[in-house]
Amino acid sequence: MLPITASDTGIQMGLVAERAVPAYGDTPITLDHDMPLLPGAGRQFTFAALADHIDDIAARLWAAGVRPTQRVAIHKTAGFDINVLSCAAARIGAVPVQLSPGLDGASVLALLDRLEQPYLVTDLAKLDGPLSDPQLTNITKAVLVVAGSRPGTVALAGLAGSPRVEAVVQELDEPALITHTSGTTGLPKLLVHTPRTLHGRYRPQAKLFDLVRRHETVALHVSYVHSRMPLALAVLLPRGVPFLVMDDATPDHVAAFFAEHRPAFIESAPNSFMEWEELADDPRKPFANVKYFSSTFDAIHPSTMHRLLHASERHHPVFYQIYGQSETGPLVGRAFTRETALGADGRCQGYAFPGDTKFRLVARGGKEPSREHPGYIEVQAAGRVLTYYGEGERYAGQVQEGGWWRGMDVGYRTEEGCLHLLDREVDVVPTIHSTLEVEDTVLDRLDELTELVVLRGPQDEPLPVVCTRKDLPLDPVRWREAVADFPPMAEPVRLTLDELPRTATMKVQRIELTRRLHERLTQEWSS
Repeated sequence: MLPITASDTGIQMGLVAERAVPAYGDTPITLDHDMPLLPGAGRQFTFAALADHIDDIAARLWAAGVRPTQRVAIHKTAGFDINVLSCAAARIGAVPVQLSPGLDGASVLALLDRLEQPYLVTDLAKLDGPLSDPQLTNITKAVLVVAGSRPGTVALAGLAGSPRVEAVVQELDEPALITHTSGTTGLPKLLVHTPRTLHGRYRPQAKLFDLVRRHETVALHVSYVHSRMPLALAVLLPRGVPFLVMDDATPDHVAAFFAEHRPAFIESAPNSFMEWEELADDPRKPFANVKYFSSTFDAIHPSTMHRLLHASERHHPVFYQIYGQSETGPLVGRAFTRETALGADGRCQGYAFPGDTKFRLVARGGKEPSREHPGYIEVQAAGRVLTYYGEGERYAGQVQEGGWWRGMDVGYRTEEGCLHLLDREVDVVPTIHSTLEVEDTVLDRLDELTELVVLRGPQDEPLPVVCTRKDLPLDPVRWREAVADFPPMAEPVRLTLDELPRTATMKVQRIELTRRLHERLTQEWSS
């Protein structure tokens, strides 16, 4: 198997936009939302304007006292200005810490405390809501607000026009960015990236994008706080690719936005693509010009890929599925076409990226890894993070002999070398071979479902949670027919999509959902 080669260069987040300006300064960026940090920027601006905005905000951060190596936590209402702030902090050698807008206040306070007196950049909505706790001032060096003003805080708007500051080039192996895990199993872990590890994540993504020969418009609907977003900028800006950044994922908005801008490449999370399936028959034909779909962060159901590929009017559109982990970045991937998507095994995640990633399966319980006895998935990746901030021992505990990284997923390798993901170890249900496999199959059988999550019930029984299109009742006869060839399951619990707890990358928080349902079912039984 090919070795993993560490990057010999790094991603300098604060300089990516500036370095793209000489060749592509007039290339447009289009948002579907305003940026409170930059009220005069509007929703469409150029690469050159983006570089200037980053330089401007970097100067304001410097004027506020931020210096190289200091941590700058960013926790504000969702928007692309999160990424402007991150690039600006990196430009002056500080370490941006991207905290999801969806985190609850207690989690944010705990992470800020772990960060040891960081600067905090936030907004009045957060200060009036989840960050209203008075201890906030004790665990931060200073609180900076992106718009408006508040006693005891620094208003970034009041620092407009601050003298520009010379950019700092960060060392390859020094902390350059901190993101966090999804938090599906509790308080998120803080992931420390360096310029070198960021470039390691960039490499397989750049190879994928190099397949796109024409500089057509790219649409991004990914988490602003995930490492994927700064890396998307690192891929798109140097190539002069015009791109859209979307905040609103509701189907009607997406249909109108895509109908207007006609993207040729769309990258989003599986749950968003599932929600957009209903647009396949929309008369506005929002996917007509799409040549490439790219799904990151999690496995995607074959029926979803099938419907979206057939909604494209391009010759031979392709759906790329990329599987990775927060700690490692992209690990394996594969491409699907109109002819192969529906018949694909939804558990097949793909193949390693030569020179960038590799994986192996390690026995659980002394049994050789196989479909019947899935093993631990262990990986090596050039993009693996440096450590968990403040939890170095916890990080080291997942590093195995030879530098292999053990995540939480279990699966097996086929004879062709394809990695099949069956479940996360903590999600395994004793009587089910693979909860994810059941979900794929039943979603394919029942078009009326928009989501299905199979959890472990209070008595270890499979507990299905279903969401239906337009929240209509589920036909019990059709349900029983769809699950007849699986082990017995509890009666399905019907929820709306909004009732599902999700991570920053729109994954369902299975452990939290399980906790809520166990509590609810226990109360029902006791009454």
